[in-house]
Amino acid sequence: MPEQKLRIVTALKANGEVVAMTGDGVNDAPSLKAAHIGIAMGGRGNDVAREAASLILLDDDFTSIVAAVRLGRRIYDNLRKAMAYILAVHVPIAGLALIPLLFGLPLLFWPLHIAFLEMVIDPVCSIVFEAEGEEANTMHRPPRHPSAPLFTAGFVIWSFLQGVLVLALVAGLFVMALHQNLPEPDARALSFTALIAANLGLVLVNRSLGASIFAAFTRPNAALGWVIIATAAILTGIILFLPARDLFHFGPLHGDDILVALASGFIALLLLEFAKKRISHCSPRGCGRRPRPSDYPGIK
Repeated sequence: MPEQKLRIVTALKANGEVVAMTGDGVNDAPSLKAAHIGIAMGGRGNDVAREAASLILLDDDFTSIVAAVRLGRRIYDNLRKAMAYILAVHVPIAGLALIPLLFGLPLLFWPLHIAFLEMVIDPVCSIVFEAEGEEANTMHRPPRHPSAPLFTAGFVIWSFLQGVLVLALVAGLFVMALHQNLPEPDARALSFTALIAANLGLVLVNRSLGASIFAAFTRPNAALGWVIIATAAILTGIILFLPARDLFHFGPLHGDDILVALASGFIALLLLEFAKKRISHCSPRGCGRRPRPSDYPGIK
């Protein structure tokens, strides 16, 4: 009976559950309206049920609900990945712009360098992470609590720590190059190339919330491949084409310089991956074990 369905929905909500109700008729309308998520049949459902529902199944196939949950979790994960990356990558950019001013060092960034970096960062955020596939455990982990915020203190701190590590590596490389009497344009070119390599490390680390770095390398993402190829090609052109190199205030890079820059990015990748593994084993009740459903009150 309609009142019985409504009582079931109300009881589940009172027990702290997140309730979805499916229906197709007038007698389902009260419980569809009362549930957190009412799902009406779009084919055989009547107008009253569709008006009361939050979602409508166009194909009247219950498996579409599972597909919608899977898609929603993937979108949510990718949004967090993109935000973690964009928060992290701007820490070294800001730091490398301020450190020379604070300590009387030669400028590392000119406006053209910032523009080049943003031309790399924007496609990564808007295209690469949007095209990321779902995590392997997407449908096996417990659901998010409805009141859980998109950005937590731990999320912001982790993103900030990623940026600080990259900042320390690139700034240390820049200072070391200057102390070894490397010409200022050469040191700038070396440090900027190292920053681009470390930026790639940030992308790879944030591609997965918990999987190994091997999964980040093997998981297909055509958009990421095109961004890497375009970035490498443009940077190579800048280094080799003298007018462009002068425009960027760069000096020539030799083979050992390129190896040092790539090694800096690889070191950043390994350190961040190690830190991510430690953090991924931390639950709301502490570290050292994987989260359990009992860590999330109100969810079964």
